[in-house]
Amino acid sequence: MKAVAVRPGQPDSVHLAELPKPKVEDIPDGRGVLVRVLKVGVDATDREINEALYGTAPPGSDFLVLGHECFGVVEEVGPAVKHVKPGDYVACTVRRPGGSIYDKIGRSDITSEATYYERGICLLHGFLTEYFVDDLEFIVRMPVGLKHLHVLAEPMSVAAKAVEQAYEAQKRLQVWSPKRAFVLGAGQIGLLTTLILRLRNLEVYTLARTKPPTLKADIVEELGAEYISLRDKSLSELADEVGQADIIVEATGNSQVAFESMNVLGQNGVLVWTSITGGRSSHEIHSDKINLDWVLGNKLLLGTVNGNYRHFELGIADLALGEVTYPGVIEKILTNPVDGLENYAEMMRLLVEDKSALKVYVNVADE
Repeated sequence: MKAVAVRPGQPDSVHLAELPKPKVEDIPDGRGVLVRVLKVGVDATDREINEALYGTAPPGSDFLVLGHECFGVVEEVGPAVKHVKPGDYVACTVRRPGGSIYDKIGRSDITSEATYYERGICLLHGFLTEYFVDDLEFIVRMPVGLKHLHVLAEPMSVAAKAVEQAYEAQKRLQVWSPKRAFVLGAGQIGLLTTLILRLRNLEVYTLARTKPPTLKADIVEELGAEYISLRDKSLSELADEVGQADIIVEATGNSQVAFESMNVLGQNGVLVWTSITGGRSSHEIHSDKINLDWVLGNKLLLGTVNGNYRHFELGIADLALGEVTYPGVIEKILTNPVDGLENYAEMMRLLVEDKSALKVYVNVADE
C-alpha cells in the first residue's frame, strides 16, 4: 500500500513509499483495530521533519511515514475490542509507551524518558498511508455528528490538554478563577485554544502577526474573542491597555514570542508553552526582571506536548459543545484539502509556501 514518507536527516526527501498492508492480528491478545484511513492532517511538524530539523525513522527502516493527525473508519477489530466496531469513525493518539512509570500507567504523553515514540514523528511510522493497525488503547471513537471536523481531533486534544493542565496546576493556589486569557498564535492550536477558553467564559485576546481582514481574525471574532495583530499592537501594549493575563497559551512556534510573553503574565498566573521550535535562534531577555516578577508573583510556566486518550475525549466533547455554541465556525479552520497520497508535492507546497493555508489535510480515501 502507498504511504507518504521522508528520509529523516535528508532535507526535502518527501516521497511516495510502499508498505505491506497491516492485519488486525499484528496486535497481540486480540487487541488490534484495523483502520482504513480517510483523511490525514498535516502541519508545521511535517514540514520541519521534511526540512530535516528532527524526525527519526523506525528501527530497520530508512524512511519515516509522515502524518500524526488521522481520521478513519474501522474495518476490523480483534475479539478483545469492545469500544469500537467496524464502520465507526475514529481518530488515534500519537505517542506510544516507553518503559517509565508514566508510560506504564497510560501517561506516555508525560514520559520521563528522553527517548519517546510518536507516530509520524519519532521511531514509529505515521498515518499518511492507506491503512494502519493499532492497539485498542489508542483508538478514539469520533461521533458521526462530528465527522465533518475529522482531522481536528488531534490538534484539539493538544489544546484541551494545555488548558486542562493549566487548571490542574493552578490547584496549587486553592482558589483560582481566571478572567482574562492571551492566546499567542492563530494557527489551528491557537484557534482551538481560543474556542476552549471562550467555552469557559474567559475574556480572550488572540494575537498573531497578520493584520486583518483575514480568515483567522474572522474565526476569532466569531468565537467571541478579540483578534490582535502584533503588527498593530505589542504584547506589552495590550497588557497596558486591558491588564495582564491570568492565563497565557503560547502556540506561535516562535521562541522569541514565547519568552516575551513572560513579561505580561499577571500575579498567580500560568503560562503554557505548546510550541515546538526546531531552529537555533537566540534572543536577549530581561532575565533579572523576569526572575524578580515571577518569584514575587507566584507565576508558573509549564510545557505540554501531545495528548493521551483522555485529552482526545475532552477535546471531542469541546468540539461538540463548540458546534452548538458557535455553529459552523470550527469547520472554517479546515481550509486546504489535497486529494490523494500521490499529491504529496502539493501538500508540502501548501505547508511551505502558502501562508493563507490555515489547515492542510489529505483526502486519502472516500468513505
